[in-house]
Amino acid sequence: MGGSVKIRRLQPHEITLHRDLRLCALRDSPDSFAETAAEAEARPFSYWEDLTRSVTDPDRHVMFLAYEGDAVFGSTYGLRDSENRDAARVGGTWVAPSHRRRGVGHALLQAVLSWARNQGFKGLRLWAPSANAAALALYRQAGFAGTGRRRPLPTNAELQIVELECALPTQ
Repeated sequence: MGGSVKIRRLQPHEITLHRDLRLCALRDSPDSFAETAAEAEARPFSYWEDLTRSVTDPDRHVMFLAYEGDAVFGSTYGLRDSENRDAARVGGTWVAPSHRRRGVGHALLQAVLSWARNQGFKGLRLWAPSANAAALALYRQAGFAGTGRRRPLPTNAELQIVELECALPTQ
């Protein structure tokens, strides 16, 4: 992937891209997300319109995409925490298998960290599969540490997810 990873925000008109990318992630990594590909496929187009609107409204959440030319091969969400106004969450991080271990996940995570700092959040939290050593290493490298909280993955109760958090320096 020569050069640095390019990151951009999802645009309001990219509803189909958003849906297609999410479905790719769910099909590729079914043990990493709180919904299944079948559940997502069954959602009406209006759901995707609303979700895309929520992650492209500057006063709400954000979705970052990793891309090269017209090809999008990774994404993540920055989500305002409804329970804690000082915190945000990282969600739905995924990188296509063809682009893993090439800095894409790191670049996406840095985009969310920058967004959260610019929004004035004091911390970020996320849930990650306890068995995904690569994801856990990525998050720890970025300054996340375990909170001690764990729970079953909603789509597969036999698998555990763990919560990680990262304090953000005040500006």
